[in-house]
Amino acid sequence: MRPVVLSVIIPAYNEENRLGVSLGRIITYLEGRSIPFELVVVDDGSSDGTVRTAISALRARGREECLRILENGANRGKGYSVRRGMLAAQGTYALLTDADLSTPIEEFAKLEREMARGGHEIAFGSRGLTDAQIQKRQSIFRETAGKIFNLAMRAVTGLPYRDTQCGFKLFELESCRVLFRKQRLQSYAFDVEILYLARKAELAAREVGVIWRHHSESKIHLLRDGLGLLQGLISIRWNDLLGRYDEVERNRNLRPTTEGNDS
Repeated sequence: MRPVVLSVIIPAYNEENRLGVSLGRIITYLEGRSIPFELVVVDDGSSDGTVRTAISALRARGREECLRILENGANRGKGYSVRRGMLAAQGTYALLTDADLSTPIEEFAKLEREMARGGHEIAFGSRGLTDAQIQKRQSIFRETAGKIFNLAMRAVTGLPYRDTQCGFKLFELESCRVLFRKQRLQSYAFDVEILYLARKAELAAREVGVIWRHHSESKIHLLRDGLGLLQGLISIRWNDLLGRYDEVERNRNLRPTTEGNDS
């Protein structure tokens, strides 16, 4: 078997009705690209047939060997699931995507191209850039809440990004694994925490406009999860003040450099 080039990390909670179709689309695309891949489904304590659906989808395509299922046993949160999947991934690169493929898998090519062209360790999808294409919008209340959160995020963390919460992100794993080792948040605010840690580690991250389509079955609760996101921003700054992220700075300082070499 060829070495895995791309690990696709899919956090899943009660995704029985959508996961099979999404896995089929991912397999079709990556097989068409001849990219050696693995699919890492992290089941976050689902009470439905999410795991059975994943196994059946891969079996139907004759690709069972590409599937790895990690079961949390209880509902631990998206941040916990993503961290677990990233630390278990075996690829050179790891793509985080939502189980509903709100961003089509074909948009991977945009992130891949940006990584190759710009020498970035992270490329992530964005709904906030002018070249993003929103095919189906959220409600006005969700969009307004998202804009308020983005303003708060930039004020609290100093990050410049227009959209940190799109669930479509590509990482160069050797450089980025330390970020997930130091990640502390289990809530939806983990996206901000990872990008905040990347800045401390002086890893290059690029925001990329992508196609995105809202799915009405979204499990995000506007009030509960919105408050959790704001609380997460405070936790990020507090963790930083307490020195809980210092390892990523030490890791940065230990990275080899060619500066000053004449050879």
